[in-house]
Amino acid sequence: MSNIKKTTDAIIAQGMLPLYFNADETVSIDILRTVYRAGVKALEYTNRGEAALANFKKMVEVRNAEMPGMLLGVGTVKNLQTAKDYMAAGADFLVSPGFVKEVADYAVTNDIFYAPGCMTPSEIIAAENAGIGFIKLFPGNMLGPEFLSGIKDIFPKLLFMPTGGVDTTKENIEGWFKAGVCAVGMGSKLISKKLMEAKDYATIEKMTKEVVDLIGTIKK
Repeated sequence: MSNIKKTTDAIIAQGMLPLYFNADETVSIDILRTVYRAGVKALEYTNRGEAALANFKKMVEVRNAEMPGMLLGVGTVKNLQTAKDYMAAGADFLVSPGFVKEVADYAVTNDIFYAPGCMTPSEIIAAENAGIGFIKLFPGNMLGPEFLSGIKDIFPKLLFMPTGGVDTTKENIEGWFKAGVCAVGMGSKLISKKLMEAKDYATIEKMTKEVVDLIGTIKK
């Protein structure tokens, strides 16, 4: 099985992709362990601070030692060098806030899953023509499920996942799945700054389990 298919299948199977960043290495690792306990097998760590790469390398070490089957990807990839740095550090997949052609070419050539952020049909067409099959709709809360409903028929071969402002409520998640997404990206509404600051891992684990279960029910 190709790496692209392996990652695609894992994200579709869990129906969501949790994502976060924390400048503190220990907190970053503790959250990784927390969501793994909650049943998550694919996670995005966002490249949003100076400590991100060093933290990520430690997270990969912990994953390799403790978490069989866990796919660890990196988000906020805005250029090719960042993509290469994180792949060298052990990343399994790449996610961007926008479509970056050089990253797409690198990913397709090297069998790396890449989800570019798109918010217009033109960007989605550019990604599709570059060989990308999985689109991150970003920012999700600005686009809304109606956007996907309106364009999905134009892109029958593509998979879509909204990220940005996706809520943990049944109404919000169900609206997206009815519009035709294969998964939802869950950031600050799930792993909030407040919960991270409080190191409230029990609540993060509980909420993550609830969202995983909810999505499982919605997809039936």
